[in-house]
Amino acid sequence: MKNTILLLLVLVSLTSCNEATEWKPQLIAYYAGDEKSIDEFDLNGVDQIIYSFLHLKGNELAVDNVADSITLVNLVKQKKKYPNLKVLVSLGGWGGCETCSEVFSTVQGRIDFAVSTAKIIETFDADGIDLDWEYPAISGYPGHKYQPEDRENFTDLVVQLRNYMKQGDILSFAAGASIRFFENSVEWDKVMPLVDNVNLMTYDFFGSGSSKTGHHTALSSNAFQDRSAEASIKALIDLGVNPKKIFIGGAFYIKTFKEVTNVNNGLNQPAKWNRSYNQINFDSVRSNFNFYWDEQAQAPYAYDSINNIFATFDDPRSIKLKTEFALKNNLGGIMFWQLMNDKKQNGLLKTMVDTMNETTSEK
Repeated sequence: MKNTILLLLVLVSLTSCNEATEWKPQLIAYYAGDEKSIDEFDLNGVDQIIYSFLHLKGNELAVDNVADSITLVNLVKQKKKYPNLKVLVSLGGWGGCETCSEVFSTVQGRIDFAVSTAKIIETFDADGIDLDWEYPAISGYPGHKYQPEDRENFTDLVVQLRNYMKQGDILSFAAGASIRFFENSVEWDKVMPLVDNVNLMTYDFFGSGSSKTGHHTALSSNAFQDRSAEASIKALIDLGVNPKKIFIGGAFYIKTFKEVTNVNNGLNQPAKWNRSYNQINFDSVRSNFNFYWDEQAQAPYAYDSINNIFATFDDPRSIKLKTEFALKNNLGGIMFWQLMNDKKQNGLLKTMVDTMNETTSEK
């Protein structure tokens, strides 16, 4: 691959820098809200806010419109109130990377993107970028192009970003929590020394393509479901990824399935996809549900026996366990999608912050 010499130089530089850095677990929040809503949240304890999403315009990273630009400006202003906060921009998201495979298939495309990214970070006084290409080399959003070459092209994209971004700028990426992604999408040994962290999307294990119910964001595996946060993190570590660069993912949204037989409280039953809710909107229907806990999966679930609807989600108990898992296993920390799905006060974010404060103070 081209840029081999540059890659080796950056590897040496970053490896020595990372070895000298003391580990401190972090909390990362994705934010897909508007200009003003961010002011209503208490961001104490949040280390990074990732603005979601920016997209490609030709070969370049671009802010979509004036409203998005104003929102990003106000996010960066939060750093005055919270001096330790870092603000990142994010590329893509589900359905937001239609031309990524094509653009990043050429050296010039990757360079143009890296140059434009560095310019946006500097212009807005942001602190870095999170790449959310769903997904290199494997199928993602229906109809979006993907090709085997994406894997190597993603590596060189990261190299080019490091080449043009300022020293100290944060570079991360969102990763699908599946063996298919792990084996096909990323050259882990080449990419991980160049990035600060990988935000592991340990959610959506069950969704619109599922024909039965299960935990969409389970911490551990159970008798009928092997996909879980714990299994995904172990797989990454087995690939040689430094645990301190892995962020476990929390889901601030609820997935529901319909036409679920009233057996085993709806768990592991044939079903059809229904819809998703955020934490607040689910409150309007939660009175119909009975709530349960799966000790094996360390995950909550709920069943509405009147309408035969099954719900899978994170709650304060599971978020506390995920945060504790991250800290006890020396992971980089915990991240979540996304802040606008949470309650403005006493929501899941507060559980994360409180758990992190309690656990780190005990060490």
